[in-house]
Formats: sequence, C-alpha cells, structure tokens
Amino acid sequence: MLRSKEKQGWWLVTHPDHAHLAGEFASKWGNELFAAPEPRENVLRGIYAHDDGWRARDAAPVITKEGKPAAFSKELVGKYSAFEEIDLTAYLAVRREAVQLMAKEDPYAAILISMHTHNLLSERADRSTIRAEGLVWLDAFLVEQMTLQRALREQLVDESRLDEEQLTPRTLHRHFQLLQACDNLSLLGCVDFEGEATLLHLFTTKSGETTEIAVKRVGARSFRLSPYPFAEPNLKFKFPARYAEGERFRSSEELREKLEVAERVEIEVSITS
Repeated sequence: MLRSKEKQGWWLVTHPDHAHLAGEFASKWGNELFAAPEPRENVLRGIYAHDDGWRARDAAPVITKEGKPAAFSKELVGKYSAFEEIDLTAYLAVRREAVQLMAKEDPYAAILISMHTHNLLSERADRSTIRAEGLVWLDAFLVEQMTLQRALREQLVDESRLDEEQLTPRTLHRHFQLLQACDNLSLLGCVDFEGEATLLHLFTTKSGETTEIAVKRVGARSFRLSPYPFAEPNLKFKFPARYAEGERFRSSEELREKLEVAERVEIEVSITS
C-alpha cells in the first residue's frame, strides 16, 4: 500500500488505485509540445494495470516492526533501499505477477510493465541493502525479465498487429518513460510529497529537443509541472483512500480490522501549468 501521515493516523491507498491514477494522468498526456502515446490503448492498459500484482497483498495489509502500516511513504520517494518495507522474495513475487498477468492479455503492455520493473530493480535499487543470497535472486529475476521482454516483442513482430515503428526499442523506451513519469506523479500525489521532484526522465519534444519536467508542490496535493505535458491546462483527479486511526498498531489484524470498517474517501489531486 501507500501511506501518508495525517493527525493521529494514516491515509492508505492500494497499489492498484495508485496505478489507476497514473493511468488517468497518462490518458491526458499530449499537447503541442509532447506527443500522445501510440498505440494508445496498449500503453494506457499497461500504465493502468502496472501494479496489479499487489492486489492480493494490499487486501491483507501488514505492519512493520515499529507497528506502522507496511507501505510506500514520502520518505521512500526517489529511493528503493527499503523495498517498500517487505522482504525481497515477496517483492519479486508481486512484481513478477503484474507482468505475467498482463502478458496473457496484452503483450505490448506487459513489455512496458517489465521494463518498469527492471529499471526499479537495476538502476534505482540500493544493492548494498540486500544480502548476498538476495542479490543472486535479484540478478536472476532481472535476466528473466529481459528474456521475457525479448520473447514478447518477437511475438508481436510475428503477429504483425502493430506498426513496426511502435515496436522499435526507441518507441518502447519512450512509452516506458511515460509509465514511469505517470507512476512517479501518482506517488507524489498519493503521499502528498512536499520536496522538489521531476518526472524522472528527459523527455523528447515534438521538435526533437530533450527536457526535464519539473514538479513543484503549490498546495496540498496540488502540483505545477514545467514544461507542461497535458492536453488541458488545469486538471483535477481523484483517487480512493481509507483512513486508519492510530500511529502504531499492535498487530496486522488490528490494522485490517480498522480498514475493514473505514470509509473509502475520494481524495483530489490538482495539476496545473
């Protein structure tokens, strides 16, 4: 889950709900400066569903050793040293499941999810925090993902359902960057991140220039993006969250009981140019 502290408790958001918000961002991407994604349906499907592997785990949340909800928080923005407070084998399992679930439905979308997963665990993970046996598992997982990406791309080429340009490494990389950009913006909104941030990658404009997209918090869950990548100048989005009262919990069962009776509240995120 994702958590943000408020008063004497926590706002908690499931990974699939966070990913759905990322998909909503992606659905608005594209203007006179930045191109909209194509093939649109496949790219959006991948972004909307990129965290579906977390669904079962989020349905049965657990607590940390300190009694907090085990979740992604604003302290982990830009870091992958804590693996969202779960053990590495469990983390790899949920990441693998997200890719496998999508591979059966949409190989193109699955490639993007796999690229996202590979990047998180290769370029963004702090290997110094992982034990030796864990590094063996991690490296095997990374090889597995690269092998799967090649196989899925070859499958799509053989099927000839998409334009050749849409299957080039350059186009796939651009759509992977979009997934990560929207994922990061969703994380910032869900945990109400207060620091300086970007959408992670350098983006190529329609004119061929590359630029970083800066994110500035201008209010509670309100962010200004520059340069602005969306079709409309002022956008509002909503995502569901539940509030669990209590700074610490005696057990995972106590946390689950509080969430079971908690009302799902729609929280608003504003994006402006």
